[in-house]
Amino acid sequence: MPSFLPIYDQKSRIKLVVLAVSLLIAAATVIYTNVLVQRLSEREQQQIDLYAKTQRYIINTEEETNLTFLMEEIIDANQTIPTIWTDADNNVLGTRNLKIPKKLSARDSIAFMQNEIQEMKEQHPPIVVELGAGLRSYIYYKDSLLLTQLRTYPLVQLAVIGCLGIMAYFAFSYSRRAEQNRVWVGLAKETAHQLGTPLSSLMAWHTYLKESERFQDEPIVEELGKDVRRLEIITERFSNIGSIPVLKDENILRVTQNAIAYLQSRVSRKVTFAIHSTLPTDTPAQVNIPLFDWVIENICKNAIDAMDGRGSITIQIRRPARNKSQIAIDITDTGKGIPKSKMESVFLPGYTTKKRGWGLGLALAKRIIENYHQGRLFVKWSEVGKGTTFRVILKGE
Repeated sequence: MPSFLPIYDQKSRIKLVVLAVSLLIAAATVIYTNVLVQRLSEREQQQIDLYAKTQRYIINTEEETNLTFLMEEIIDANQTIPTIWTDADNNVLGTRNLKIPKKLSARDSIAFMQNEIQEMKEQHPPIVVELGAGLRSYIYYKDSLLLTQLRTYPLVQLAVIGCLGIMAYFAFSYSRRAEQNRVWVGLAKETAHQLGTPLSSLMAWHTYLKESERFQDEPIVEELGKDVRRLEIITERFSNIGSIPVLKDENILRVTQNAIAYLQSRVSRKVTFAIHSTLPTDTPAQVNIPLFDWVIENICKNAIDAMDGRGSITIQIRRPARNKSQIAIDITDTGKGIPKSKMESVFLPGYTTKKRGWGLGLALAKRIIENYHQGRLFVKWSEVGKGTTFRVILKGE
């Protein structure tokens, strides 16, 4: 199986590798940050314990020698951890690092403090400060702003990395598609240009032979005319694919019948064709006839190769069940079928099961339908050993 773009065969594996590496980086980031959070949380716990012990010492001691040092170096050193000091009846004795809204009434202030105490209880159990004589007070605290931000940092970081990854994915996908577009268009224009000169010469020779008395009623002249017209169609196809084709409302049944009639006269008689339609005979669809004929030809030739030149091709034209404004064309063969693992690969440039061939037929057909007709082309059904159905979706009325 020749393939001039082997990287397509490994595309799924490359995506999985990139995803696995990204997940490892994300996991490492979360684990490392959690370790830092745990260490900082333990440090704040130790600081609050020291804060509580200092408060207990200050209250119970009668010495004043070290009070200034304790107040400055321990009590006032807490500039980050929000704390509330209450008595046994939950009356607030003091607060630190707590942002209290201004101009609160007495009732609102009490409600605010109780809410803060409840929030602190949910984060950490209060620290008991023994005051002697059976009295005690409580120190409530919650995580500092730095610790809270550090807890949410991994999520923010992952969100930013995810957004950048998505942007990069779409940017590279767009760049790849744009590059492919330039290759397709350039190749098509160059092919049309190269065919133009010899085709003009052949048309002139055909006209000369047709008008010459020497070659009157010669079958070769008529056959030459058919080949010239065929070359004209091919040139028109490449010219259309190299520019923006004009779509017109065409009788889809008649267009399909004409495409099959032309193909049927040029393939093995062991291949039979049948066209069925559930639509009115004059139902239109937006198509460019030369390009649409090319799609039908490529799909049917692919089917003939899958049947080894012997079998039947059935074409069914109908309205899709989900969208009655569209037209569905199902092309079913009795060939070898496509394995499920290859359903998507059949449309990749370079994919082919033939010993000879470039693997561009279905890729080109899909491009014509989806890029130029704003439709869809996909494998509707396939079973190994029984056949395949390709579905073409076009815009209808």
